[in-house]
Amino acid sequence: SRRQSSSISTTETLPAPVAPKNEGLEGAPGTSQLDFGFLPIPKHLQYDPEHPAHFGLAMNVTFGLASTFIVANLYYCQPLLIQFAQAFGVTYQEVSNIPTLVQAGYAIGILFITPLGDLVRRRPLLILLNVVIASLTIGLAITKNLVVFEVLSFLIGIGSVAPQILMPLAADLAPPERRASALSIVLSGLLFGVLIARVLAGVVAQFVTWRVVYYVAIGVQYAVLVMLYWMLPDYPAKNKGVTYFGILYSMAKFTVTEPLLVQTILITIPSSACFTNWWVTLTFLLGGPPYHYSTVVIGLFGLVGMVGVAMAPLIGRTIDKLVPWSATLVAILALLATFSIQTAAVGLNVAVVIIVCIGLDIFRQTQQVSLTTAVLGLDANARSRLNAVVILSLFIGQVMGTAVGSKVFTEHGWRPDAALNLGWTAWTLVILFLRGPHCPRYTWIGWEGGFELRRSRVV
Repeated sequence: SRRQSSSISTTETLPAPVAPKNEGLEGAPGTSQLDFGFLPIPKHLQYDPEHPAHFGLAMNVTFGLASTFIVANLYYCQPLLIQFAQAFGVTYQEVSNIPTLVQAGYAIGILFITPLGDLVRRRPLLILLNVVIASLTIGLAITKNLVVFEVLSFLIGIGSVAPQILMPLAADLAPPERRASALSIVLSGLLFGVLIARVLAGVVAQFVTWRVVYYVAIGVQYAVLVMLYWMLPDYPAKNKGVTYFGILYSMAKFTVTEPLLVQTILITIPSSACFTNWWVTLTFLLGGPPYHYSTVVIGLFGLVGMVGVAMAPLIGRTIDKLVPWSATLVAILALLATFSIQTAAVGLNVAVVIIVCIGLDIFRQTQQVSLTTAVLGLDANARSRLNAVVILSLFIGQVMGTAVGSKVFTEHGWRPDAALNLGWTAWTLVILFLRGPHCPRYTWIGWEGGFELRRSRVV
């Protein structure tokens, strides 16, 4: 019963990634040997409950690389809008719809496709998605019609949600003591994809036609497909007997019945808004006084994001040693310090800009990994749905940060905009303290079990 489970389940001691006795897993102990009924699964990747796949560094890196080059599909278009306008013979305003359509497609994919990870086998789902987006990218490279390009971009956005299916799968496969490390590598791969797509597209299009960017993307997507075929382990379908619409309904239900998930949403939205606000308004900051930097120089500040990617293994190992709540606390306090520095002097010295870039990347990633680790531990059979809800809240934060942050910066300047980030982050600290690190699962507000923040000391 809920009352009984609430007395034993806490945010730091949550279920192991594999359901005991294969409860809720379809097909165990019998295993699938074929994908789609005809494509053989390599023997070493077939599911065996007695000898489960070893989730080591090679497999974790595979998940990270796949996330990198799949999520890159969402961002190739952003530096190419001028070339699109020239190639299709339209205005800049018309081609500006392309990034919006890609992101809209991605949001729809998160809402309607990623929950399938709790319903079907994920290996064939991921392979199918990769085949579809790789094939659709061929159309992007050859079409001469803007409407066709926009429709294909929208569909590719829908299909590029594989990283959000890989994330819960990594949580299923990784041992509990390495769950945060595994998630941090997948997340860093995703962040690296955002960075590399913009840099690659901008550099390639500078010297050759923009179509070459998509020809390269086609080759990369099929390379990822081959990598997934030979490296992605099979895992039984979960939640036998549950319908697709039942899965969608349960997502909505989680948002009103799971206190930890609601707490995560209320932290993720403003924190994501801060992150987006910073990177969107950074162009205005560096392009105006006192810096007056060129577009090329401003673009180079994006490379600072490499620091956050490089720190991923250390971030993951640190979180694995802590109760997730405490890692979130450390990240929020560090973000408060970062935004205090921003408010004080980001418009006065470029060194402060670099400090804020690095601090925001590292501590926002720390916060996201710790929150995701805690949420995915709530229910091993609902991880895809739980992750989808978290990512949707992140999207809401991005929209809020872009709209509100841009308005505050353009109308009031950099210091009020920095103070907005500081205020949003202070709000996340309040939300975190409303529910302590050792509260029972279904306790909404309270503080129980002391203040111990180290996982090794928690009984």
